[in-house]
Amino acid sequence: MEPTPEQSPHHAYPDHWEADVVLRDGGTARIRPITTDDAERLVSFYEQVSDESKYYRFFAPYPRLSARDVHRFTHHDYVDRVGLAVTIGGEFIATVRYDRIDERGRPASAPADEAEVAFLVQDAHQGRGVASALLEHIAAVARERGIRRFAAEVLPANNKMIKVFRDAGFTQQRSFEDGSVHLTLDLEPTAESLAVQRAREQRAEARSVQRLLAPGSVAVVGVGRAPGGVGRTVLRNLLGSGFTGRTYAVNTSFPEDLDTVEGVPAHRSVGEIGEPVDLAVVAVPADRVPEAVAECGEHGVQGLVVLSAGYAERGADGRERQRELVRQARSYGMRIIGPNAFGIINTSDTVRLNASLAPELPKAGRIGLFTQSGAIGIALLSGLHRRGAGLSAFISAGNRADVSGNDFLQYWFEDQGTDVALLYLESLGNPRKFTRLARRTAAVKPVVVVKGARHSGANPPGHAVPVSRIPDATVSALMRQAGVIRVDTVTEMVDAGLLLAGQPLPDGPRVAILGNSESLGLLTYDACLAEGLRPRPPRDLTTAAGPGDFRDALAEALADRKCDAVIVTAIPWVGENGEAETGDGEVLADALREAAATGPAKPVAVVHVEMGGLAQALAAAASTAARPDARTAGPGPLAPSPAPEPPAPSPVPAVSAPRSGDPAPAATPGEPDVTGHSAGRIPAYPAAERAVRALAEAVKYAQWRRQAAAPGKVPEFLDDTIDEHRTAGLIETLLGPDPDPRGRPLTHDEARELLARYGVAVRSALPAPDPEAAVAAAAELGYPVALKTTAPHLRHRADLGGVRLDLANENALRRSYAELTDLLGSPAELRPVVQAMAPRGVDTVVRASIDAAAGAVLSFGLAGAPSELLGDTAHRLVPATDRDAAELIRSIRAAPVLFGWRGAAPADTAALEELLLRVSRLVDDHPEVVSVTLEPVVVATQGLTVLGASVRLAPPPARGDLGPRRLPSY
Repeated sequence: MEPTPEQSPHHAYPDHWEADVVLRDGGTARIRPITTDDAERLVSFYEQVSDESKYYRFFAPYPRLSARDVHRFTHHDYVDRVGLAVTIGGEFIATVRYDRIDERGRPASAPADEAEVAFLVQDAHQGRGVASALLEHIAAVARERGIRRFAAEVLPANNKMIKVFRDAGFTQQRSFEDGSVHLTLDLEPTAESLAVQRAREQRAEARSVQRLLAPGSVAVVGVGRAPGGVGRTVLRNLLGSGFTGRTYAVNTSFPEDLDTVEGVPAHRSVGEIGEPVDLAVVAVPADRVPEAVAECGEHGVQGLVVLSAGYAERGADGRERQRELVRQARSYGMRIIGPNAFGIINTSDTVRLNASLAPELPKAGRIGLFTQSGAIGIALLSGLHRRGAGLSAFISAGNRADVSGNDFLQYWFEDQGTDVALLYLESLGNPRKFTRLARRTAAVKPVVVVKGARHSGANPPGHAVPVSRIPDATVSALMRQAGVIRVDTVTEMVDAGLLLAGQPLPDGPRVAILGNSESLGLLTYDACLAEGLRPRPPRDLTTAAGPGDFRDALAEALADRKCDAVIVTAIPWVGENGEAETGDGEVLADALREAAATGPAKPVAVVHVEMGGLAQALAAAASTAARPDARTAGPGPLAPSPAPEPPAPSPVPAVSAPRSGDPAPAATPGEPDVTGHSAGRIPAYPAAERAVRALAEAVKYAQWRRQAAAPGKVPEFLDDTIDEHRTAGLIETLLGPDPDPRGRPLTHDEARELLARYGVAVRSALPAPDPEAAVAAAAELGYPVALKTTAPHLRHRADLGGVRLDLANENALRRSYAELTDLLGSPAELRPVVQAMAPRGVDTVVRASIDAAAGAVLSFGLAGAPSELLGDTAHRLVPATDRDAAELIRSIRAAPVLFGWRGAAPADTAALEELLLRVSRLVDDHPEVVSVTLEPVVVATQGLTVLGASVRLAPPPARGDLGPRRLPSY
């Protein structure tokens, strides 16, 4: 909305305060500033508020607003007087206002930093979390305008409003004065207020998904009069699934005398349906969608699945049409799956929803599947069906203009019917939020992701989201840090999902291999080594082994304390007549399940070659009953075998796996049998590499889960080497009063001064524009010295001759200076400097940069070819913990060089970890530091030396993840 001429010309309408939010019940609403055009809306809103609520707001009977009141409540300067409204369908349902006051409570302007705040919520919308959302947004607005505290007067009987303030998590003080409760809230965000905000966000977004997946009634808009067509197909699929709710067919072209279609009530519009409709599936041409959405909104429909195409996948006009679709739906409080969606499925017996183009409802199971591609969704449904896997829910979101994978992570986090979340993603609309949600969800159940469009540098057609500039390898590392199991193909995703959904998590990487084929056992052994597992020599049962031999061998392997997992290999038996017998798969499956069910809880996978019926028989679970408490559960051995021997030493201390009698962070899919172990499905694979890769992912995820149980800490650095306040002042000075939005690089001396404020010492480099200056610099620093060029094309390029080391005296320095300028160019081009020699060590590089979408990222690698040519660089999100720093150093492939490779003395990795943490702290404390590169960092056996540093400052990018809750708007 635009301001009118009556409003202050000095403070334009702040459209960045507008936001769509999800309320506690899963519906949406819009928050926006109040303008002078809202007088009639305000009066209408006030008339619908009860006398009791009016009394609580004004402390006296106040039946109607006067003209003066209306003027006051609709005229704001957006600085000292601000009003926000919550709207649904364009009408007010709640308002909030603050007025800046001085220490005596009188109207004031800046620099006064306190404001009086008051709320009013329509009675029909109380209890939906409206006031809590408004408080978050008005507090953010106040902070932006320099207000640090809110004061509020509340009647003691107004318990709901007192609770809103009390539960917000802000630091507050309360007193009782003159018959009212006086509240003062410090608006600076706290750990508690952020936790409260994110908990509310999770509950609201999870509820919004639940409303889509478990509707009590569904209307299919666009059902054709004749068989065929998208709408008629969806209706048939919905009926064929046995949907437990009410179903309606809608088409504006239906004859007036048509009562039913496919046996369900037929209507010419949603408005004609005489009962509430929870979900509408829209299958009409794109130009007719706005009319259908308006009808749904007016009828009170809660959510939409838009199958219609013709949106952002069609170019700029389609993108604008998609934005308008989202705006229109949200204005009515509805959320959208799609557009260009394939549909949604919920296999729960209490719902049985197939609002999709899939002809059959998948088997019920405990895998949740989200995909941004209809074609990939079809392939995944088919693949899971062939392998005997069941789903709890399936969502193919198409252009995912509104509801996204983040929303379903919120839902699956607490969904007791889902044990494993599989996601095929082609774009990440909010990478910061994704990694945060994925980390929380992965702590209780596995999250397996395939990321498409990894190397295109752009989003796929239809995905109107910000493009992240960070490389795919960095995205993968950040996902791993969050506990996400990142795989490369949808086949690998299904392979990993089947193992994680049907088997406990392994305690370590030690793998027993047994089977009736020596060759297949050796292939499996090699595959284990390639994936970083620790296989035991394969046990060959010979081709004469029968099902009983397999059972006994598996039981023995599971009971072995030196074994964390078992891979069984099987080929057909050869009969007495020399012919292969392939029909004994079911018998072998029974034998393997018997051993797995009675032995200690360890993961078992089967590799088979042409074993008829084996895969299908193994996929048949002993039970599909829900686990007793899936909220604190997930795959994993929660009452395992006697304690095994310690696993292989890890560079980073790992938390021990859960043991018998310990609290269980995860449970096993399937109903536990009398021994407390899983009686779930044993996954079967047609190739050793696929089974081993799935098991390796389970091993890495289990290690992450153990470590996540005792997360690292961000050190405080309580010494005087970090000066946050003075650093902020220095940055402000360096940026200047009117900083360039593109930022500016710091000079060498400026970078040294800034880094020194955080305890990072950069070795001085003195300019040497001529030989005499070089000699004078060396005399000042002391021999031996290094002579370097600092020209951008030669920096850090010792291979091009731009660096001369260990110059022990003046003659060596002059000779090197002459050689350098004769070989590479004039001093003006080379910009040579002289630097004191550092102790010998390993050359490394430390970087930190801010990506607009992903946030601040800390990176580490060895300097030169390992990181630049081979891409051997590790990454972690900022702020990094002590554990992150330790893992960062150890996760590069060249890490052995730092730990005494080939008999060399180990480098001082403790000093290196401290440096990483200081750089992380710097960019976290000061978002204006958008880029830091320390190269080279020479790590000696004791201590390290930073020889080069470059820093770039810029106005800080917006941090949407720290602001009030809001839905993305692309």
